[in-house]
Amino acid sequence: MALYDVWAPEPSRVRLQLDGTVHELARGDDGWWRAPADLDRSPGHRYGFLLDDAETPVPDPRSLSQPDGVHGLSETYDPTTFAWTDSDWKGRPLAGSVIYELHIGTFTLDGTLDSAIDRLDHLVDLGVDLVEVLPVNAFNGTHNWGYDGVDWFAVTENYGGPAAYQRFVDAAHARGLGVVQDVVYNHLGPSGNYLPQFGPYLTDKHASTWGTGVNLDDAGSGEVRSYISDNTMLWLDTFHVDGLRLDAVHALVDDSPVHLLEELAIRTDHLEAVSGRSKWLIAESDKNDASLVTPREAAGRSGAAFGIDAQWSDDFHHSVHVALTGETTGYYADFERLAALEKVLTRGFFHDGTWSSFRETYHGRPIDTERMPAWRLVVANQNHDQIGNRAIGDRLAATLDEGQLVIAAALTLLSPYTPMLFMGEEWAASTPWQFFTSHPEPDLGEATAKGRIAEFAKMGWDPSVVPDPQAPSTFTDSKLDWSELASGRHATVFDAYKRLTALRRTEPELVDPALAGVAVDYSEDERWLVLKRGSLRIAVNFAEDPTELPIESSEVLFASDASITTGEALRLAGHSVVVVR
Repeated sequence: MALYDVWAPEPSRVRLQLDGTVHELARGDDGWWRAPADLDRSPGHRYGFLLDDAETPVPDPRSLSQPDGVHGLSETYDPTTFAWTDSDWKGRPLAGSVIYELHIGTFTLDGTLDSAIDRLDHLVDLGVDLVEVLPVNAFNGTHNWGYDGVDWFAVTENYGGPAAYQRFVDAAHARGLGVVQDVVYNHLGPSGNYLPQFGPYLTDKHASTWGTGVNLDDAGSGEVRSYISDNTMLWLDTFHVDGLRLDAVHALVDDSPVHLLEELAIRTDHLEAVSGRSKWLIAESDKNDASLVTPREAAGRSGAAFGIDAQWSDDFHHSVHVALTGETTGYYADFERLAALEKVLTRGFFHDGTWSSFRETYHGRPIDTERMPAWRLVVANQNHDQIGNRAIGDRLAATLDEGQLVIAAALTLLSPYTPMLFMGEEWAASTPWQFFTSHPEPDLGEATAKGRIAEFAKMGWDPSVVPDPQAPSTFTDSKLDWSELASGRHATVFDAYKRLTALRRTEPELVDPALAGVAVDYSEDERWLVLKRGSLRIAVNFAEDPTELPIESSEVLFASDASITTGEALRLAGHSVVVVR
């Protein structure tokens, strides 16, 4: 496959418009149309495809650059011309790492990849290992969460385009930070998706919440699967990314003999072996099924194994959120008791075959805690979904005090799982993170706003307070205010986060992945909990009043409140956490 070649079994005629000149393409038996070999393929040329008798060209499905947006012409770009400086970089293993999730458009005031580079030293100071970037592929409009992308190979010009992306990854590696790219293969955005004009990229065989499903197992699916697989290699190989976060893989319905996810895992493992750099995949799934992260060689015993390296666990978030806020509407209802947090901390999932009142069915499967390393679950007390999908996009900092915020941090960073932080939580950012869009089509913008209100009905949230996703202020209000970091409770919480990440790095027991060695004591009535990690005890007082626990300690490693005392007993202030040996 060469530049200007395109898979397009649907049209009967395909022409290439290159810098205003039209060239006929020759069709092969495999559905690929091939361009003349003597065309100029150097960077900077504008081009598109004329399908059948159309007079308006459409972008290349594999375009790396869309300078004029998703409806404009593609531009040739050669990523091999970038001067990488990370030749000594061998990657970051996921095990033992701390992830930091960020959205380029709201991470800084300018909202670009280059301005994000200027804040990478903050992440080094914080003590994180991996930077997870929300989707950056091209979407219609000026700002978006990123999950409405339609040109999967192109980095949006809103963030600086492909060259800026390479600079960002290179700069992260120079600081010892790995990069995780969030990618979406389960649907395409509502505006600018020209793929169906080329071929059977979508199918009615498996419908999803976004409409027609991505074609993974219907006629023509072989090329669609290659399209997705090649896209993973663009990020992991061409752009030097260390890992991918695969969005909502439960929506990737595939009845093929080998599931797409297993194919992606195999190809990622191959790249790791060939490149000598650590490469891995994280899946987001709401199924609570550890077969996703079961090694393929274990399939005979477990019955299913996809070989993905890790997966998100929303149950951790829900149990921590309810323990701190007392909020029990919607999907929080089942997590009302501290027993839910105890189960999540020791067994991974709360719903592991239990009844889910929100889903109105039994949900999940148990984890083999004797065999599965805990780092395979990625956990957070806040993330883009759990903040942005609230009615007003409010963070925990909007309702919790400093002590409670530090409790959330301690449970996340000192749990046996892979912790992930969401941008700004480390300093109790006061800015919300709301759902924002910039659809140029008025009807699409109106439909999006109405859809958001409908989504909140089951959560019991007041629809009148939901911000208009299309309002520019919804986007600008969500940008971090970095001036907060140096003062007041923001500085206090940031200091606590830094001390907790440092403790995690210096105490091997805190990164021990053996779930069988984790134990929890708690009191439902008195609202305290003690997490046991080897010789360490993480004692938490969720209650407002002080409490005393019969724990003798030889050393205090971390205390969120100066009034905490030790000795023959441990005396905890209200809303506090302490780590003792």
